[in-house]
Amino acid sequence: MSNMNVKKESVIARAREIIDRYEGREIRIMEVCGTHTHEIFRLGIRQILPPSIHLISGPGCPVCVTPVGFIDEAVLLAMEKDATICTFGDLVRVPGSAKNASLAAARAAGARVQVVYAPQDAVAYARENPQEEVVFLSVGFETTTPSSCLAVRQAMEEGLKNFTILTANKTMPTAYAAMKDSTDAFLYPGHVHAITGTAICEELAAQGTSGVVAGFTAKELLTALAVIVKKTQEGKPFFENCYPRVVKREGSPRAQRLVEEMMEPCDARWRGIGVLPVSGMRLRAQYADYDARCRFALPQIEGRENPACRCGEVLQGRCLPSDCRVFGTGCTPEHPVGACMVSGEGACSAFYLYGNA
Repeated sequence: MSNMNVKKESVIARAREIIDRYEGREIRIMEVCGTHTHEIFRLGIRQILPPSIHLISGPGCPVCVTPVGFIDEAVLLAMEKDATICTFGDLVRVPGSAKNASLAAARAAGARVQVVYAPQDAVAYARENPQEEVVFLSVGFETTTPSSCLAVRQAMEEGLKNFTILTANKTMPTAYAAMKDSTDAFLYPGHVHAITGTAICEELAAQGTSGVVAGFTAKELLTALAVIVKKTQEGKPFFENCYPRVVKREGSPRAQRLVEEMMEPCDARWRGIGVLPVSGMRLRAQYADYDARCRFALPQIEGRENPACRCGEVLQGRCLPSDCRVFGTGCTPEHPVGACMVSGEGACSAFYLYGNA
């Protein structure tokens, strides 16, 4: 066995020891990131935690927090404006306001809906199909927003007149503030803070909200959880960066400058949570030619959530997916009622796939 593997096993064993021996008060840890939720399930970490440590899911799944009204806008563009929608695959089956309204249903009715893996793929599609109006559905947090900005810049440099983006980009700091009373410590998403840096986490700790930035391997997740357990026993608010190989205090200044140049903060609606002030990002006025809402003069659409769906409560850590009366019966990955069951990062899909463990 290599020295690296020995060291890795030693770190995991030490983390397990700290977690296993914990006998203090109950700790609520919010996994903000949907990838964390799925990896913790997949690795079996939930099963080894003592009963006093509770993992709850938060609003860190970009598809899950995208509001119903955004899906309605996309369907309207596809069905009434004859636009080609380029989107990540998870958004295709997310339900809109009307019964059986989704991009999948629009595609079945003849609309053009293309699944892409990056916004640059949508730019390429627009270049190859100049007769079509191409709209990329720009969703996600600080991690993916820079790539949408780069796509707009590329379309500008190429002189493409048939490419726009429909934005539902969001930022995490306001969500952290909104969720802080639902948790004793955040498990902060490593990929978000690789872009933003850790200043916001340090500010929250100074205000009394604890948390750690975590990576995604078994070693990184167990280490982060062990740090939370150990620091909680000290009785003081804390912040630790447990993902230093990727996350630096300053984050990615280049990505930050790009987004600041091309986008501006705005109020944004989060599915099930409501409007959070300055928690969204939209293109600045000088880039209005690439803003689908401006190009197509879209009306304001509020959207209506299915009253049977409890995604909003799941995203706030107020209930488990299994507490929802339609979970696993009326709502399954094949026939989802809410976005949390559709997305590969959704808490409901994780509970359905791995069981309520």
